[in-house]
Amino acid sequence: MATFTALPIIAVFSYVFVPAPEVWAHLFDTVLVDYISNTLWLMLGVSVGVLLIGIPAAWLMSMCDFPAQRFFEWALLLPLAMPAYIIAYTYTGMLDFAGPVQSLIRSLTGWGYGDYWFPKVRSLGGAITMLSLVLFPYVYLLARAAFLEQSICVLEVSRTLGANRWQSFFRVALPLARPAVITGLSLALMETVADFGTVQYFGVSTFTTGIFRTWFGLGDHAAASQLAALLMTLVLVLILLELWSRQRARYHHTSSKYSRIPKYQLKGWWAIGAFLVCALPLALGFIIPVAQLVYWGISTAHLTLDSSFWELVLNSLILAALAALSALILALILGYGKRINPDPMVKTATRIAALGYAIPGTVIAIGVLIPLAWLDTQLNILAKYVWGTSVGLIFSGSLLTLLYAYNVRFLAVSLQTVEAGLGKIKPTIDNAGRSLGLGSVGVLRYLHLPLMKGTLLTALLLVFVDVLKELPATLILRPFNFNTLAVKAYELASDERLAEAGLPALMIVAAGILPVILLSRSIATSRAGTSSS
Repeated sequence: MATFTALPIIAVFSYVFVPAPEVWAHLFDTVLVDYISNTLWLMLGVSVGVLLIGIPAAWLMSMCDFPAQRFFEWALLLPLAMPAYIIAYTYTGMLDFAGPVQSLIRSLTGWGYGDYWFPKVRSLGGAITMLSLVLFPYVYLLARAAFLEQSICVLEVSRTLGANRWQSFFRVALPLARPAVITGLSLALMETVADFGTVQYFGVSTFTTGIFRTWFGLGDHAAASQLAALLMTLVLVLILLELWSRQRARYHHTSSKYSRIPKYQLKGWWAIGAFLVCALPLALGFIIPVAQLVYWGISTAHLTLDSSFWELVLNSLILAALAALSALILALILGYGKRINPDPMVKTATRIAALGYAIPGTVIAIGVLIPLAWLDTQLNILAKYVWGTSVGLIFSGSLLTLLYAYNVRFLAVSLQTVEAGLGKIKPTIDNAGRSLGLGSVGVLRYLHLPLMKGTLLTALLLVFVDVLKELPATLILRPFNFNTLAVKAYELASDERLAEAGLPALMIVAAGILPVILLSRSIATSRAGTSSS
């Protein structure tokens, strides 16, 4: 299974040694510097954005009490349900020259084109803003979990040593939460590097758009694969640098005693400030875009609500359900295999199988196409030799190819959830099942699966929603005359039919809300010493 999921990555790296001097010379002279610089600036900008939004919100939710605080605890996760490319379409429709905001400015002031300055939405800064607004919940989620899990004794000791509340936060709580914060930041950056729809629509040249253009525009598979390998190397270097930066550090809560956190009661301007810190990213990252999508969806329902739309919905749901189910089965086999046979070889294979989540969908799509296209070519050569006719694209032109790519990309999501669920089941349960005559499969079927119903549902939902939102892999690998909601929204937005893209986009967002609620409930009961009831 590790080989099965790693094959696309191996295929991409295998093209590093294929010469493509003319295309590389063209890329180097024209756009390669832009690809590198824009990707790095995008990552830097999103890093600053998600940290500035996510950490203060997590600290306020964990340690303070102010109006609407309980509402913000779960609502701040809602932007996770909003794909970056959809929020990009929404704000473009609202803030472009012909949009309602600038139209209102001109009607109130009498200004015309060129008489006033307005920030350009379709720009690198706009892409950084859009991605930051939907990715900050990764940092918020994990930082809040880390703050909740910290022993209050540590914070109280810092206060007895003369530290005020700000110093306790910056010198004690935040350093202890660093691994969680960095993990959340890493997830946000992986999504940033993997993004295609936002940067493509905003006209920002990054590695993902460059790979797409080189593959389809220049028709050079070797150069596109080499660009993909370069992007994967960049992601790997960043991960290794982060690990190296804290290799000598150790993070302990220093106490096993937990008690209810005495939350600070904020009043007056402090309460207003805390409310705004939480309300602004929620409004900008979810409420305003959803309101615009609802308006567009209602106003264009007579154009979009036809049989072809429901066919899109059915295609998307079936594809996402099949991908989620197959990823869950693979995750159960890998996770349970690691549990009953935790030797280094199995652990290494499991880690390799989970590598795909760090790889952008564009790269995985190319990695999947390379071996399957070769296999189709060989089959057609054989068919012509034996029967005198070709058999067509059996593998590279089918839904199986798309499902394969989804499993490579999102197996890690399902695997991590399943492993967390298995980790909560004591080994004595396995021993009791064995003593009753059950084999390994019997223990899994009759004992583990009933105990893990909630975990399995969570794993299914997370992959289901990720597949619904996935754009680049679907765009590249989908069979002819087969569309999904994500692809349809992208096509309509590319044709500047933003209002008509509202209903498909709204369906994707609506599907993503349920897993967000489940995540919110799990984080609310994560503090040691609290009841899960």
